Amino acid sequence: MEKNTILLVDDHKIIRDGLKLYFEGNDKYAVAAEAASAREALKLLEENDYDIVITDISMPEMDGIRFTQELKVFKPEQKVMALTMISENQHIKHMLSAGVNGYILKNADKSEIFKAIDTILSDENYFSSEVTKIIMDNMAGKKKPSKRLTLETPLTRREKEVLELIVKEYSNQEIADALFISVRTVDAHKRNLLEKTGCKNIAGLVVYAIEHNIG
Repeated sequence: MEKNTILLVDDHKIIRDGLKLYFEGNDKYAVAAEAASAREALKLLEENDYDIVITDISMPEMDGIRFTQELKVFKPEQKVMALTMISENQHIKHMLSAGVNGYILKNADKSEIFKAIDTILSDENYFSSEVTKIIMDNMAGKKKPSKRLTLETPLTRREKEVLELIVKEYSNQEIADALFISVRTVDAHKRNLLEKTGCKNIAGLVVYAIEHNIG
C-alpha cells in the first residue's frame, strides 16, 4: 500500500526529529520531507506534492499563519495541520481564517496525532478537545484567560544548564561530559525537568526553553 506523504515544517530540528520517530515503521504515513522555515517549505511545495503539511505556528521570518495563507493561494486543496504549543484564541482564529484543516497542541500523544491526520485526509477538519472548547467559548462570547501548557516552576542552575544543552541537541553522554556529571545524573535531571515544567517529552522541553529564553 502506498503511504500518505507528510511535510514537516518546524524551525527546531529536535522537534522534527522527535516527530519523525512517530512515523518510523508506520504502514500508512511517511515523512517525505522536512523544512526548517516557511520559506523553505513553500519552495518544496512548489516543486513537490504532499498529502499533508504539519506546521508549527511560531517561526522566525514567516509564521505558520502567513505560511498557510501563502500556501493556500497556489495550492488551495492542500491539507494543512497546525501542531503548536499556542492555544490562544487569536492564533486559532487566524489559522482558521488562513484555511488550516486541523489544529492540535504539542502536548498531544501519538494516537491523537494519527487520529487528526486520518480525519483530515478523510476531508474533515480536526481540532483537539481544548482547541474546540476555545472555539466554542469564543462563539458563545466567553473570554478565555491565556493558559500555558507548562508549569511555572523555578529551575535550578544545573537544570537550566542541562536544558540549554538539550536545546543544542547534545546527547546524554555529551551533556554528562560537558557538565562533568554521570549519564545517570543527566537522566535524573531530565526527569526532574519534565516533572517541573509539566512537559511530556523532550520536544516540549525545547519549546519551554524557547518560551523562557533558556539556551
